[in-house]
Amino acid sequence: QVQLVESGGGLVQAGDSLRLSCAASGSTSLYAMGWFRQAPGKERVFVAGRSRTAGITFYADSVKGRFTISRDSALNTVYLQMDSLKPEDTAVYYCAAKRTLTLWLGVRSTEYDNWGQGTQVTVSS
Repeated sequence: QVQLVESGGGLVQAGDSLRLSCAASGSTSLYAMGWFRQAPGKERVFVAGRSRTAGITFYADSVKGRFTISRDSALNTVYLQMDSLKPEDTAVYYCAAKRTLTLWLGVRSTEYDNWGQGTQVTVSS
């Protein structure tokens, strides 16, 4: 298991950018990593994911072309670069991890068993 801590959220204007960070307590080389978000009263939904090292990335249609997931192996940190932010991107963003022996990449929150505490992103119009 790995401990995850998100940071980088904040209040920005529409069209601005933010980079979220998810610092892990140990190596994530054997983990698929995902970013999810949850707005008040709504379900937690998939945003972006990355499979194991040299793996596949996948994005929700709502953020494709605007968000980029990446990983710095040396720092045991996964990032979510968010560009061209929109008010509808406002949510608490969570990073998640799932240990796997394959190139598995899940898009359902119930498939992950390691979670950070979340970081708030608010985008004003």
